[in-house]
Amino acid sequence: MRDLNTRGITLAPYGRLANGQAITEYTLANANGLVARIIDFGGIITELHAPDREGRLADVVLGLDGLGAYEGEHPYFGALIGRYGNRIAKGRFMLDGREIVLPANDGDHHLHGGPGGFHKVKWQASVEGDSLRLAYRSPDGEQGYPGNLDVSVVYGLNDDNELVMRVEAVTDRPTPVNLTQHSYFNLAGEGDILEHLLTIDADTFVGIDAAAIPLGTLSPVTGTPFDFRLPRPIGERVGQPDKQLRHGQGYDHNFVLNKPNGREMTRAAHVLEPLSGRVLELFTEEPGVQFYSGNFLDGSLSGKGRSHGHRSGFCLEPQHFPDSPNRPRFPNVILRPGQVYRTESRWRFSVQGAQS
Repeated sequence: MRDLNTRGITLAPYGRLANGQAITEYTLANANGLVARIIDFGGIITELHAPDREGRLADVVLGLDGLGAYEGEHPYFGALIGRYGNRIAKGRFMLDGREIVLPANDGDHHLHGGPGGFHKVKWQASVEGDSLRLAYRSPDGEQGYPGNLDVSVVYGLNDDNELVMRVEAVTDRPTPVNLTQHSYFNLAGEGDILEHLLTIDADTFVGIDAAAIPLGTLSPVTGTPFDFRLPRPIGERVGQPDKQLRHGQGYDHNFVLNKPNGREMTRAAHVLEPLSGRVLELFTEEPGVQFYSGNFLDGSLSGKGRSHGHRSGFCLEPQHFPDSPNRPRFPNVILRPGQVYRTESRWRFSVQGAQS
């Protein structure tokens, strides 16, 4: 049995891919007992152990059992997403007068970088002090994207109980870049997430059609089930007869974060699980966060002793807006030679009502 209270980074073999590549698991631990486990396939966070108000640890991310399951089909459990998180309509967009065509892997649309996106590649890993650095060169034409893209992702776990993710990328040709992290959280460590109290600092969200493609306008949250400016249970209004909820089959929408000073680091979301007292806060430099309420989890997948049933996990994915390459009014996502794509997000864990 592994010790969950050893500070620093330890390594362990995790298995081999079908092509024979060896995969390693990296365990990050801080001085307070928080533990994250990450593999260099897909940059996947396989485990994240956080204490409750009594100090008891629980694994608060959904996951699978073993490398073979992660190499197979699954809904992006714990993975790094790229080159483009979220959807691009019809898998097509114009870039400098040229039509770019990407594979359609979500009906007629392109989702999360395509079937061979960053969640399905082996990253080059190195330990740098108390941080794990993952690097990957996405070659010109991979999944239809133009240009060679060199990406680095640094994961760190600090003594403020923050899992920190810093991303950088450079390209030799113009290309869209919108990386994110796709962990599914359940702060109770079991059951569903409907009683989790959610706050999102957003006055508007990106409305979608029935295929989850943006309508092109920003919708006010006021008077809708999308108003999480004050804490509300995730399940309180998810079943209301609302057109946007029908289109997403629940919450699967990009919230436009209130950022008065541009891309500064701000708190995007706060989640409290009342029984355990566990709290998760997301801080990000990104302009939006995709909140997904696990609508398509159906119990057909399981791992780590749990069946991943309907709404048994939620995602808070910091990112730019969906379909931005086709939406000139949305914040720019085109990275050009000579520019550096940089973004940072932090998932901070704490407890409410901790005993002294």
